[in-house]
Amino acid sequence: MSGDASDFNNIQTPAVIKFFFFLQGKASKEIQAILTEILKEHAPSYATVKNWVAQFKRRVFSTCVAPRPGRPKTVTTPEIIDQIHELILEDRRISVKSIAEQLDISCERIGSIIHEDLDMRKLSAKWVPKCLNADQKHQRCHSSEQILKFFRRDPNDFLSGAIGDHGRNLFISL
Repeated sequence: MSGDASDFNNIQTPAVIKFFFFLQGKASKEIQAILTEILKEHAPSYATVKNWVAQFKRRVFSTCVAPRPGRPKTVTTPEIIDQIHELILEDRRISVKSIAEQLDISCERIGSIIHEDLDMRKLSAKWVPKCLNADQKHQRCHSSEQILKFFRRDPNDFLSGAIGDHGRNLFISL
């Protein structure tokens, strides 16, 4: 067999349990012991095996996992993600609550989209990407070197020198 136990998924588990129960006549404990021996930590729990065997005893033969009740996740769409990203780019200090009110989406869902889909985090009250690309890192290093150069030139008059023509552009780029 070329695959490993981690390739064995939840769709295949009920079919294997059904095979052992009907064709082999095994009990729940025996089935679970066989699956544990073969799949090790990837084996289903005894409760899962027992539930499937109970379903087969009630003559429910479908091995498909039934859809679960509850509202489907319809909010996390590419359009919504883009809208949230646009709002953040317009104002990096925007709050999750403000975005939630504007888009009429829960704060939890907004937070999830920002952290998981946009891969951003809040740093010094501003939303920033978790990882910077090479160009952004280079630009930040260059800006920091320029600021340090202004400071070394005249530490006492640092702010007035930095606000000059070169400094104004430097602070705007930050």
